[in-house]
Amino acid sequence: MIRPDLESLPAYVPGARNERAIKLSSNECAEEPLPSVQEAMSRALATMNRYPDMGAVELRAALARHLGVDEAQVAVGTGSSALCQQLVTAAAGPGDEVVFPWRSFEAYPIFAQIAGAMPVAVPLTADHRVDLPALAAAVTQDTKLVFVCNPNNPTGTTVTDAEFAAFMASVPEDVLVALDEAYFEYNRAADTPVATDVITRYPNVVGLRTFSKAYGLAGARVGYAFGPRAIIEALNKVAVPFSVSSVAQVAALASLDAQDELHARVDATVAERSRIVEKLGLSESQANFVWLPREGQDLADRLAAEGVLVRVFPEGIRVTVTNAEETDALLEAWDRAQ
Repeated sequence: MIRPDLESLPAYVPGARNERAIKLSSNECAEEPLPSVQEAMSRALATMNRYPDMGAVELRAALARHLGVDEAQVAVGTGSSALCQQLVTAAAGPGDEVVFPWRSFEAYPIFAQIAGAMPVAVPLTADHRVDLPALAAAVTQDTKLVFVCNPNNPTGTTVTDAEFAAFMASVPEDVLVALDEAYFEYNRAADTPVATDVITRYPNVVGLRTFSKAYGLAGARVGYAFGPRAIIEALNKVAVPFSVSSVAQVAALASLDAQDELHARVDATVAERSRIVEKLGLSESQANFVWLPREGQDLADRLAAEGVLVRVFPEGIRVTVTNAEETDALLEAWDRAQ
């Protein structure tokens, strides 16, 4: 009755949660949505007896202006993770391959397997960066989609413009490339590809971003994709009808109208990121988290005992960066946990 291959499907693991601890395990924004956004969401609650605008017309128009593209080049979904799954569904099926860096966003292999495709994981470089030459080398005649997470989750590293250009020169035009920029707003790297530019140069690239991180709308579930019209049309064809709620749509619209406040919040987080990197002697990150390679469950348990939750992977620990108050708590817990 149920597909037998789903028995081996890995489960997505969310960040640890404890109401009495500081949660630095899920890359969430510590602050509530901006006041203007909360007001818009409250007003939208009165319309919940009606279905949302299935085409998210107003939001797509606002995003098109924000990105400098046509409305037909924008799709909206329940977080960029849903759009990742829609890309896999639209591009790949049984017998096809989906290539991605590893470790990276852990849902990539899950989405591939759900579609019946073969997930192809390509290890990161020794310095925890996406290995674009290796990704290109992994592409075969069966490859339909390649994910490039930039900045990469969970390591916070970025690729360069030259590396991405060389990668694209090696990838056939009939292979779809998804440039996943979930942490775009935190990226201060001077030399790195930006999807709004990349999609103007390649017909097989789509950009992915979200309101979950910098905009503080993780619970609203709204993200967006942008790229060539044909790809966007395919994304919309495989979307769940009415999936983005009215509240999520108005929250995203109000957030786009509050760019000055958004930038102030992001700048504050970036400053805290620099403070943590310097204090702990870590490599630079371009996201709202830092990466502690080769650390494991023992350190995570000691930090949890001090009231701070972090995310453990087999290759290391990821720690979310938020505000000054939570950074102070993290650094104090770190000192006590040593």
